[in-house]
Amino acid sequence: MENPLYVSIFLFLCILIQSSAHGQSLRPGPRSPQDSLHLDNRLVTYSATYPEHYPAQKSFGRRSRAAETNKISQETRTRFLLFRGETDKGCQIRLNHSDTLQQCGFNSSLPLVMIVHGWLVDGILEDWIWEMVAALKSQLAQPVNVGLAEWVTLAHNHYTTAVRNTRLVGQEIAALLQWLQESVQFSPSHVHLIGYSLGAHVSGFAGSYMSRKHKIGRITGLDAAGPLFEKASLSDRLSPDDANFVDAIHTFTWEHMGLSVGIKQPIAHYDFYPNGGSYQPGCHFLELYKHFAKHGLNAITQTVKCAHERSVHLFIDSLLHADMQSTAYLCRDMDSFSQGLCLSCKKGRCNTLGYHTRQEWQSKKSKSLFLVTRAQSPFKVYHYQFKIRFINQTENPVEPTFTVSFLGTRGERQKIPITLSKGITSNETYSFLITLDVDIGELIMIKFKWENSMVWSNVWNTVQTIIPWRRESLRSGLALKSIRVKVGETQQRMTFCSENMNDLVLHPAREKTFVRCEANSETLKRKIR
Repeated sequence: MENPLYVSIFLFLCILIQSSAHGQSLRPGPRSPQDSLHLDNRLVTYSATYPEHYPAQKSFGRRSRAAETNKISQETRTRFLLFRGETDKGCQIRLNHSDTLQQCGFNSSLPLVMIVHGWLVDGILEDWIWEMVAALKSQLAQPVNVGLAEWVTLAHNHYTTAVRNTRLVGQEIAALLQWLQESVQFSPSHVHLIGYSLGAHVSGFAGSYMSRKHKIGRITGLDAAGPLFEKASLSDRLSPDDANFVDAIHTFTWEHMGLSVGIKQPIAHYDFYPNGGSYQPGCHFLELYKHFAKHGLNAITQTVKCAHERSVHLFIDSLLHADMQSTAYLCRDMDSFSQGLCLSCKKGRCNTLGYHTRQEWQSKKSKSLFLVTRAQSPFKVYHYQFKIRFINQTENPVEPTFTVSFLGTRGERQKIPITLSKGITSNETYSFLITLDVDIGELIMIKFKWENSMVWSNVWNTVQTIIPWRRESLRSGLALKSIRVKVGETQQRMTFCSENMNDLVLHPAREKTFVRCEANSETLKRKIR
């Protein structure tokens, strides 16, 4: 994403797609003084490039909204659809029309999960909505009412206008929930709103219109929209106080001109940042040819929104693969996480991403959690922290390239590259993260290889021949005695020792074997025989 040519292509495609969709100029409408302060050259330039991500007036603040919600007329601009089955296209529930609840099969004894879509380029509901409906209807052990807050007529506008409508949609959702509470004694605490992009903030506004005694149970924000929502006050975006529990998945926070499509800052009790949150594997423009095979002429659009919509598919994946839930870990940033420093699950430091997230928290302070995922479903990977203490007996730092191979009780993985952040100096421990896309079971053996060029290997062998090493001493160069491993998903810690403790020296282009040091390592070996 940081390549200038790539950025230019990306911006051009955004302009092309949006101008062809609307064919009209940006109409910002009236603004508050607070919004005017943000209207500097940087935002003007950005709005010309990303008109669909340029919010308009949003300075209402949080006030007594229960009374405002009661003023909603019987005919709302938002259509509320309820789905009976996986392929159902929805039955409309009308506010203050109790007969529609019965006609649409609303079951007040079951929770309500309501999907809230975002801004629409062409006025057509996106395919992911029906995928999520089908997953919610078919994959849960406990059945739920599945609904959709369909605000197409309000969302199919310039982004400024769509944002201006988000509070109205939130207010209408709150009015529906209050009516359900009054008419069929359905508690808002049994409601789960799932909002994508602008829909995430719509969900937050809906929560803000509920009284504090009758808060919405859960809100999930899927890559909540970023520009001008970033650093906004709590009342002007999705925030932890909008529901009893709020979780958010950030997948496209890559910045251009200081702004990003998805909001970067934490906005929930648990904020998940897959692959760091800035961009997602498989969404690079080099993947465009793959999208042509799958999406035809819509390939460009699909590529542009790939990372943004990945949040949705990660959530759907958590429903479709209940036995492969992705775990994320509390960490300061992705750089620290990539060093394997943040694989602890103590005191709520890890959680499951998606529908099955554990709803536990101690305060309104957000927790930022990180994880790595695959480029396609199932997205789950297995996280391993490796700590290696090298002994460098040369005078200068050594910068070799290594690969590791794993043997486990259920399988094996060959030649995974390791990149160290800096050269190896004397007696220093290095920590790094390795991920596997399959479960190979409990680790039994590690093979470590110095993958340097043949030139370096020949030089090394020549030096070994010329210099008269003493047999009992460590040879000059790199030596490695043991490897410590922590498995994120199981929290298991293991130590691996060199199979030949009499020869600890690493040789270029040669593989060295390490086995479990624990007393039960023989038992583990028998498991795979």
